[in-house]
Amino acid sequence: MKIECIKVGDFQTNCYILNKNGKKIIIDPGAEFLKIDQYINNDLVAILITHNHFDHVGALESLKEKYHVPVYKYDNLKDYLEIADFKFKTIHNPGHTIDLVGYLIDNHLFGGDFIFKNTIGRTDLPTGNNKDMKKSIENILKYPDDLIIYPGHDDITTLKDERINLENILKYL
Repeated sequence: MKIECIKVGDFQTNCYILNKNGKKIIIDPGAEFLKIDQYINNDLVAILITHNHFDHVGALESLKEKYHVPVYKYDNLKDYLEIADFKFKTIHNPGHTIDLVGYLIDNHLFGGDFIFKNTIGRTDLPTGNNKDMKKSIENILKYPDDLIIYPGHDDITTLKDERINLENILKYL
């Protein structure tokens, strides 16, 4: 599987394009439809949304209109998704928002604004809260250290690199 990251919009949201066996999935089309569209050649099979903040869904309507592919997000998910040759486990990670979902494929977690390199997503926005974030962090700490985290902004990281920081954050939530 090939993973491309396109930084889009004023908040430089990470829009991920996964390519496997000639099929593509977009995760979080945050903005700039034309910029994203140049990576797609009628091989798009689905769009996945981690949460509904505007900086993660800005190009969604234009992509849906052009490609007519299914969109998966919090309100229509199962525990596992099989889309073309992609097999995802979905992980509900509330805290930043109540509707935040991570998509796990192999050891790659596309987590939206749940975990960033050296920090976590804000919990002071509407539907966010510390109690949910604490539970989400406790859950993710059960995963192996080789988990690669693809955040909604900034650089990728690993659970190994974030483990101590996350354990420390738990003390303050």
